[in-house]
Amino acid sequence: MKLYVSVDMEGITGLPDYTYVDSSMHNYGRARKIMTDEVNYVIDAAYKFGCGDILVNDSHSKMNNILIDQLHPDAQLITGEVKPLSMVQGLDRTYEGAMFVGYHARAGQFGVMSHAMIHAVRNFYINDKPIGELGFNAYVAGHFGVPVLLVAGDDQAAKEAEELIPNITTAAVKETISRSSVKSLTPKKAGELLTQKVTQALENRHNVQPLVPPENPVLKIEFNNHGQAEWGNLMPGTEIVPGTTIVKYNAKDIVEAYQAMLVMTELAMRTTFS
Repeated sequence: MKLYVSVDMEGITGLPDYTYVDSSMHNYGRARKIMTDEVNYVIDAAYKFGCGDILVNDSHSKMNNILIDQLHPDAQLITGEVKPLSMVQGLDRTYEGAMFVGYHARAGQFGVMSHAMIHAVRNFYINDKPIGELGFNAYVAGHFGVPVLLVAGDDQAAKEAEELIPNITTAAVKETISRSSVKSLTPKKAGELLTQKVTQALENRHNVQPLVPPENPVLKIEFNNHGQAEWGNLMPGTEIVPGTTIVKYNAKDIVEAYQAMLVMTELAMRTTFS
């Protein structure tokens, strides 16, 4: 069985705030080690279950956080940014299942470090349905016919996953107190939970269906201010919804919508005064 693992950072055990996920901050080095160890629990449990091929995609910020020299030796790692499919780079129809580790709640919601790609985004919508990184990535997986079997992260990410994907297995390694504080398991106890949940998710894999995206989806991105919307609107084929900070794009499929989102959010980050 081929297994795909996308790993974000905000939902990793014990990480409460930006000082752990920003590479310029003092706690980042510690967080990289915890993140790498957490992925290893997932990989080890999957191999012990019988998976024969595991691909890990580093999916946070510059996407070079996982310490490859400390990663399980039998896994393969995609690392670095500027990837056509970003958080789901490398995923295709050959994979029988995907797992999302270290994930968080969508922008504007209760949850530790909740956001959607960048802090300039208030909401993503696909056909007027609000989604976050988790949902968007699950839609792309569904485009390739791949079910998301497990979501691990904070309790609010787990709740979001359960509302989105029937029969999914979740592993909540920390409980949200506020956007920058958590009640967390220790890394060792989180590892034990992940080991159990990965096995459970793989046993349950036949009960989880891919999250099939709509055909010709309409992507809307609601930005925090009009300047960000103006930058996003520089992408050909987009329009600003009058009287709002929403930029709209009619896509041929979910992959095009996803790449349009990547372009627009990158452009929006060029806004210099908020």
